[in-house]
Amino acid sequence: MKNYLLLLTMTCLTATAQQQAPMVLEYNKPATFFEESLPIGNGKMGALIYGGTDDNVIYLNDITLWTGKPVDRNLDADAHKWIPEIRKALFNENYALADSLQLHVQGPNSQHYQPLGTLHIKDLGLGEIKHYRRTLDIDSAIVRDSYERDGRRITREYFASNPDKLIAIRLRGDINCQIALTAQVPHQVKSGLGQLTMTGHATGDAQESTHFCTILSVKTDGEMAASDSSLTITKAKEAIIYIVNETSFNGFDKHPVREGANYLEAVTNDLWHTQNMTFDEFYARHLADYKTIYDRVKICLNKGGRNPKDLPGAKDRRMTDEMLLDYTNGNDQTPYLEELYFQFGRYLLISASRTKNVPANLQGLWAPQLWSPWRGNYTVNINLEENYWPAFVANMAEMAEPLDGFIAGLAANGKFTAKNYYNIHEGWCSSHNSDIWAMTNPVGEKNESPEWSNWNLGGAWLVNTLWERYQFTQDKAYLKNIAYPLMKGAAQFCLRWLIDNPKQPGELITAPSTSPENEYKTDKGYHGTTCYGGTADLAIIRELFINTIAAGKVLGLKNKEMEQTLAKLHPYTIGHMGDLNEWYYDWDDWDFQHRHQSHLIGLYPGNHLTDATLQKAAERSLEIKGDKTTGWSTGWRINLWARLHNAKQAYHIYQKLLTPIAPRGVRKEDWKAWHNGGGTYPNLFDAHPPFQIDGNFGGTAGVCEMLMQSSIVNGQCSIELLPACPEQWQDGAISGLCARGGYEVSFEWKDGKVRGCSIKAKKAGTLTLIYNGQQKKVKLKAGETQNIKTW
Repeated sequence: MKNYLLLLTMTCLTATAQQQAPMVLEYNKPATFFEESLPIGNGKMGALIYGGTDDNVIYLNDITLWTGKPVDRNLDADAHKWIPEIRKALFNENYALADSLQLHVQGPNSQHYQPLGTLHIKDLGLGEIKHYRRTLDIDSAIVRDSYERDGRRITREYFASNPDKLIAIRLRGDINCQIALTAQVPHQVKSGLGQLTMTGHATGDAQESTHFCTILSVKTDGEMAASDSSLTITKAKEAIIYIVNETSFNGFDKHPVREGANYLEAVTNDLWHTQNMTFDEFYARHLADYKTIYDRVKICLNKGGRNPKDLPGAKDRRMTDEMLLDYTNGNDQTPYLEELYFQFGRYLLISASRTKNVPANLQGLWAPQLWSPWRGNYTVNINLEENYWPAFVANMAEMAEPLDGFIAGLAANGKFTAKNYYNIHEGWCSSHNSDIWAMTNPVGEKNESPEWSNWNLGGAWLVNTLWERYQFTQDKAYLKNIAYPLMKGAAQFCLRWLIDNPKQPGELITAPSTSPENEYKTDKGYHGTTCYGGTADLAIIRELFINTIAAGKVLGLKNKEMEQTLAKLHPYTIGHMGDLNEWYYDWDDWDFQHRHQSHLIGLYPGNHLTDATLQKAAERSLEIKGDKTTGWSTGWRINLWARLHNAKQAYHIYQKLLTPIAPRGVRKEDWKAWHNGGGTYPNLFDAHPPFQIDGNFGGTAGVCEMLMQSSIVNGQCSIELLPACPEQWQDGAISGLCARGGYEVSFEWKDGKVRGCSIKAKKAGTLTLIYNGQQKKVKLKAGETQNIKTW
C-alpha cells in the first residue's frame, strides 16, 4: 500500500505540467494603441506587433539604446557641505528650511531610453477583411496573426530569438506588400535588393551619442523591387524577414563614440548568420532556448473550474480583452485569466532581461515613444527591485544576471557620489533614478521635490537581490566573488551615513531622511518631505545589515561593527491609528492612501519584520491605505498581504490588479466599459498608469507568495505550502517553484489541503516543511528528489 501511494504521488506530480491549459493571448482585431500591441523580445531586441491589415506597424527596440554618455564623477564635488546645514535645520525642527536646503544636494536627472525604429508592412491588396485573429502564444514565445482579404488567406508569424540575435517574420498567402523602415531618432535608410539598412544614433550630438545599425533582409519566392528606403514584394506565396541590430554601447564607463563597440562589424556578422538556417530551424532553436527556462514552472488553479470559452481552440472563445472586461465588470472570475497573467509575467522577464549588465527598465524593453514616461529609466526606490521579485522563486534565476554587472557599475560610480554629496569616503551609494550609464547621484536638477530627488538608499535596497540569489541557489562562489563585496560596500556607506540621535542618546538614525515619494503633516500642520529617522531608511538599512552579517558568516567573516550598529538602530514604533509609523514622530501621511508603502520593506520584500505586534501594525497600515492604487503598488500589496497570511485580501488585491484599464489617448465613449487608474491594459501590460512593467512582475511574484513561502533563519530552512491560498483556488497544482535553501518544489492540493509534494535539492540539507497545519522535517542529499507524503 505504501508503494502504491508513493507511485500515485509521483504520477500526480508528473502530470502537473499537462494540467496547465495552453497559455495564449488572443484578439479578433489589430491593435490601434500601444496598450493593445503584443510584445516579443530576445532580452536585447524587442518588438511590439500591432498586426494591422493595411499597415502592420511594428515598433522595434534595443535595450542598449539610450541618450547620453558616462557620468562625470566629479559632478557637484562640494555638495556635501550642505548636509550639516540640513541636519541643523532638522534638529531645530525647522522642516521648511530643511526642505529648501535639500535642493542644493541634487544633481541631474537620468538619461532617456529611446525607441530603435518603426517597421511598416503595408498590404497592397484590395478587398474586404474577414476572420481576423491575432495571438501571442506564451508557451511557444511566438506571435501570429491571420486574416482573409477578398477571400484569400494571409498568415504572419513573429518571434525574437536569443541564441541567434534576430527578429524573424514570416508572411504566407497572397503576398503583395511594401516594407519600410524608419525611426523617431536621427537616422538614415538605404535600400538594396532584398535589404534595408538603417543607421543612426540616440537623440543628441552625434559625437556624444550611442550609434546603431539595423539591417532588415528579405527572402521571398515572389518578385522584389527596391526604392529609396523601402522594398516591394509582389506575386509571392511566402516572404521571410530577418531583422538584426547592434549599437555602439560598450559599457557604462565607455564613451559610445570614442570607446564604442564595433557595431557595424557585429551587425554584419549577425546578418551573415541569417543565411545559415531556415525560418523553421531558427524557430526551433529559439523555442528550445525559451522553453528551457519557461517550462520549469507550470500552474493550474481550481482544476475543472475554467470557463470552456476561455481555452484556446474553443468555439466562440472569449478574446483576452473580453475576458479582462468580464473578470471585473461581469464578475466572471474563472482562473484561466489569473494563470495567464502569472505566466505572462514570466514570459516578459525572459523576453526583456538577457543582456549582460543591462537589466529590464521601467518598460522592460518595449518603448514606442521617443520620450518614454519617466525617461524609461531605472527607478530604484521600488520599481527596479520589483522587476526581479519573481526571478528566483519562479525559477528564472538567469534573468537576474544583468543586475550583477549593473550593480557593479553603480558601486563604481557610487563611491564618488558618496564622497561628493555626503562626504563619505567608504563604500558606495545610489539614488532614486539610474540609467544605462549607472548614474548614482541624487536627482532633481536642484529644483525638484526632495520626496524623490534626495533619497540615497537605492544601492542599499538593490543589493538584497544579490543576497536573494545566494539564498535560492546556494552558490557560495557567487556569494564570495560578486554578492558579498557589493553588499558590504553598500553597508559601509550606511555605517557612515547613520548618526547619533540627539533626541534619544544611544540610538542611530539617518538625517536627512525621506520616505520615497511620500509626504507628511507635522503636529504643527507643516506639509513636508524631509525628516530624520524615517522608517523606510532604517528598514532598508536593517535588512541590509542582517543580510550582510549572515553572508559574512557563510564566508567565515565577522562584521562586529555592523552587528553593534544594527543593535543601535532606532526601533519601529506604532502610531495613534495602530499603524506602523512611517516617520520618526507619530505624524499623519499627507495622503493616507499614498501608493508607496516603503516603511513596510521589512515585511516584503525583506524578511526581518517577523514580530507579531509589528506585523499587526503593518496590516493596519495596509488597511488605512485601502485597495485603490497604481499597478506596481497593487503588485506589491499582493505580496505584503500574502506575507501576512491573509489569503482573502491577497486574492482581492490580485483581482484589483486585473482591473481593465483603457489605453491612453482613447475616446472614452468608445471604451465605456473600461476603467481608469491602476490595473491591466488590453494586452495585459501593467497600468501604473501609464505602462510600467513592474506591476506585471509584482503580480507574478504575488501568486508565488500566496502558494509558497520560504525562509532561512539562523541557518534553518523552512518551506510553507499554501500560506495564503484563497478559497477560489481550493484545488490546484504548481510545479517548479524555487525555495530558499536551494530547493525546487512541486505540489498539488485539493479542498485547500496539500495532497502531494515533491522536493528536489541542489545541495544536501534539512528543511522544515509546513503544510496542512503540520510540520515535517525533510532531509535530502544533493541532487535528490524526494516525494513527500502529505495525507
